[in-house]
Amino acid sequence: MYDPYISRALSRNQPDVASYWQSITPPGKHFDALQTDISCDVLVIGGGYTGLNCAYELANTHQRNVVLVDALQPGWGCSGRNGGFVLRGTGRLGLSQLVTKFGLDTARLFHQEYGEAIARVNQLIVAGNIDCQQQPVGYYKIAHKAGMAADLARQATFLQQQFGYQAQYLDTRQLQQQVVRHRQAHAALSFPDCYGLNPLALAHGYARMASEAGATLYGQTPVNRLKRRNGVFEVATPEGIITAKKLVLATNAYTAKGLYPALNNSCLPVLSSVIVTEPLNSTQLQQLNWQQNSIMMDTRTLKYYYRLLPDNRILFGGRGAITGKAAANPIYAQRLLAALKRCFGGLEQLTYQYQWSGWVGVSFDDLPRVCSPEPDLFYAAGYCGSGLSYSTLAGKRLAQLVAGQPLPALPIYQSTLPRFPMSAFRRQGQQLYYHWGRFKDHFL
Repeated sequence: MYDPYISRALSRNQPDVASYWQSITPPGKHFDALQTDISCDVLVIGGGYTGLNCAYELANTHQRNVVLVDALQPGWGCSGRNGGFVLRGTGRLGLSQLVTKFGLDTARLFHQEYGEAIARVNQLIVAGNIDCQQQPVGYYKIAHKAGMAADLARQATFLQQQFGYQAQYLDTRQLQQQVVRHRQAHAALSFPDCYGLNPLALAHGYARMASEAGATLYGQTPVNRLKRRNGVFEVATPEGIITAKKLVLATNAYTAKGLYPALNNSCLPVLSSVIVTEPLNSTQLQQLNWQQNSIMMDTRTLKYYYRLLPDNRILFGGRGAITGKAAANPIYAQRLLAALKRCFGGLEQLTYQYQWSGWVGVSFDDLPRVCSPEPDLFYAAGYCGSGLSYSTLAGKRLAQLVAGQPLPALPIYQSTLPRFPMSAFRRQGQQLYYHWGRFKDHFL
């Protein structure tokens, strides 16, 4: 499996992801490879949610001559293989942590921006008539230990009083009766504007919208190298050189080691693994009492996330291998299946039919950035596995930055990603963190 921690380039000859989303989603438009030298105002590298939204906004709102290239096809990376959780937030810091770090006023601006991210996803789905199987709203943060219940109750009060956000606390009885019968759930915090969808269908919709707005998209066009010459960027691809006045890196966790080292060294690629089970039968569904296809995530340090899909399968995800070489080892899927069965009773004979992995971009300070590290070069990255909604907005913010417009007064728009200390040893630090997380989740 492609590993951005060690690979100097992303080849266009990558194996098929073979995900559940690929099996149920009609193919999107195929974008041909670039075959000649071209020039443009803005070149966007990366065809995920960020890059597609940046290209769409630049073409649709700012009337720029914009070209987007992807090494494979739009949505091949994390945008097409994630769990499909539309969440109010990004990074790994909750609002209470943001208050401690930046103060209440700034935390409220973060909350407002996160709400704007969900609103943008919703608006684009309508504007583009994107069929991405939106499910009813309902996201539940699950207390995996009894001791976490009181903390969720405090969070509910905090969100209601300080942010006017109607998160609701559910005790064990309410959760079992109203949401799902869960053997490891001791309470839950309900978020009223979050929901699940088909992430690959959403990516296909964004690609179509960008193309129809006037952006030129190329697939199967990896970037071999980039350099500045005479005040412009020269970007080499296998069959052509692109000359651009401005350059946007929308590669996040898939940033190859040799593409732009400053970004690669500031964004740790972490594998998230996903399984999707066979469909549940009527007896299993009745036993679970899983209502409204709700999306869920627990309070573990090494979190599990899961949802009941429209065809009555369970999607269950969590951390996987450390390296791309080990990603296909079946032990990681088996661990997820075992964890699923510990959560839900009556599924002893259940098996999984799909298993895949993808790279999540983790920043050193647990916050993303949308920034310009040097003149006429821009990037957005570091969503920490919580980027479906925010990366959509980040694309718009990138376009505004390219166009010279001011961004909201948030710290994530005022600095670059901090480099990991001793970045060559990030994976060793990740292994230690995983050991600590497993110990904490089990014993503390």
